[in-house]
Formats: sequence, C-alpha cells, structure tokens
Amino acid sequence: MTWSRRKPAVITAVSLAVVLVAAGSLWNVSSARTFQFFGDLVHRVETGEKLVALTFDDGPDPAGTQHVLDVLEAEDVHATFFLVGRDLEEHPDLGRKIAQAGHEIGNHTYHHRRMVGVLPGTVAREVEDTDARIRRTGYSGDIHFRPPNGKKLFALPHYLQRHGRTTVMWDVEPDSEGVHTAGQIAERTLRETRPGSIVLLHPMYPAREQTRQALKPIIAGLKERGYRFVTVSALLDRR
Repeated sequence: MTWSRRKPAVITAVSLAVVLVAAGSLWNVSSARTFQFFGDLVHRVETGEKLVALTFDDGPDPAGTQHVLDVLEAEDVHATFFLVGRDLEEHPDLGRKIAQAGHEIGNHTYHHRRMVGVLPGTVAREVEDTDARIRRTGYSGDIHFRPPNGKKLFALPHYLQRHGRTTVMWDVEPDSEGVHTAGQIAERTLRETRPGSIVLLHPMYPAREQTRQALKPIIAGLKERGYRFVTVSALLDRR
C-alpha cells in the first residue's frame, strides 16, 4: 500500500491517540488534590502548630449522624461536615442537630454527582440549592465546598472562583480504598496525619460502620500525640 493511501488511516490513528492521551491527562487533573485551573484550593495548611481538621463527607443520614455527634460531643471536638443537599432535604432534623452542636457545615453538591463535563448552570444549581438547604439548618458561618470524589475541572472551579469560594480537598483519606477494619482506618489516620492536615472520613451511611467505630480511637490517638482539632475555617485562618 502506498503512503498516499495509508496516510488518512495513520492520521486518524495518531489523532485518536492524542485525544485519548489528552482525555486521560484531564481526568487525572480533575482528581488532583493540590491543583485546579481556577480559584482557591487547599488540601492541607502549612503550620508549625499541631492542628488538624476532621471532616466528614456525605449525609446527613440516620445510620451515622447521631453516633458521630455523640462521639464529638464526648471528646469536645468540633468538625466540618460536607453535606449533600438531597440528604439535607430528606433529613432536615439531622442537619439542624449538626448546626446546633456548633459544627461547621460545608457544601458537597445536591446530588453528589461528579462535577466534570457539566454545564455552568448545572454547577450553579448543585451549589446554590445545597447552600439554601444548609442555611435552613440555622448554620450561619462560611460555607466551603468539597467536590464529590474530588472531581473538578473547568466549570466548577470557575464558578467557585467567581463567588469567592474555597475548594477544600484533603491529605489524609483512610477509608476510601478497599475494605478496612476500624483498626486499620485508625492506624492509617494516625500514621499519615501531620500538622495542618485535613482528614476525610465517610461515617454517615449504613455500610460505614467500621469508619464510625474508628472515630473515637482516631480522636484519642491524635490527642495523645498533642493535636488540637479545629474546623476547616479555623485551619484556613492559619494560612
């Protein structure tokens, strides 16, 4: 076959390869904990103080909310809850309990969908509808944002930048890869936490019993190491 006849097929194959590589690169960027194309992003804070922000994603849900609140109250710890709008709509009483206990509430979108390849109007609805549900809990502080599964690319960061919002990621995530026992979750948290860390846990839903059981040992272990627990806002103030 002559080059002139092979040329279109070669160009097509090369073009496809370039597109696939670019798509893969963008997908990796969308998950980056330390980078986004627009606006303010934080995954931890550089500080010499032994401070740590304990954060919880998802919910509120009856399976986990009261247990988490009881542990935090017993240990005199304030945390940051990144809540889902549809769960707040279904369980408004639990959202009010979180606010009344003095914890910080962040935005985790309304439907917990991956915020990649979405239109600006979708981003606005996902964020603003959840903000409205958060305010109905009685919470009046700053509302930071955490993207579901840490996914963000163009439209979401651009929206957050225009509205002066911070994207809060994390540097310690002990319960998201595979099956873990409570002991393994606690051990990994204690091993990886350092001053200024943002710890992400998922204790809300029924399948997360091991995470719930790990919460008290995590708090006790970090206290023994001299850590103080602060909200995300308090940690950001140290930047």
